[in-house]
Amino acid sequence: MAELFSPEWMQAFGQQWNAEPELADALAKIHFNSVIGYGFENDPNPVGVLTVEAGRVVAAGAYDGQPLNWDLRADREHWQQWKTKGLNMMGLSMAYISRKLQFRVGDYTAMIKDPRMAGPFIKSFSVMSKV
Repeated sequence: MAELFSPEWMQAFGQQWNAEPELADALAKIHFNSVIGYGFENDPNPVGVLTVEAGRVVAAGAYDGQPLNWDLRADREHWQQWKTKGLNMMGLSMAYISRKLQFRVGDYTAMIKDPRMAGPFIKSFSVMSKV
């Protein structure tokens, strides 16, 4: 199994993302475009990055200094927990409030208030479990 957020892991995550209608198709409907970084709370930069155009991952790999629309951070233990068990709206709110999940870049409040974005965001955690 590839290391969490490694280029191989990110590529597999991108493939699973694109295969999940509740994620890719839902985001395509709102013309979602973003560069999303994933990493660990004590690192200066994210480890992995997904580039999403019209809801679909078009590039996945290592962070290489590209500008981010979203930069999500947590410790390794919480990422593994969410990867295994997924995350629901209540869990997401608690993770954000307690700073277990940090949004270094990106507007959590705007995202969570828009069900067209919040639902797919939650779904992305269950998609992680398929990698």
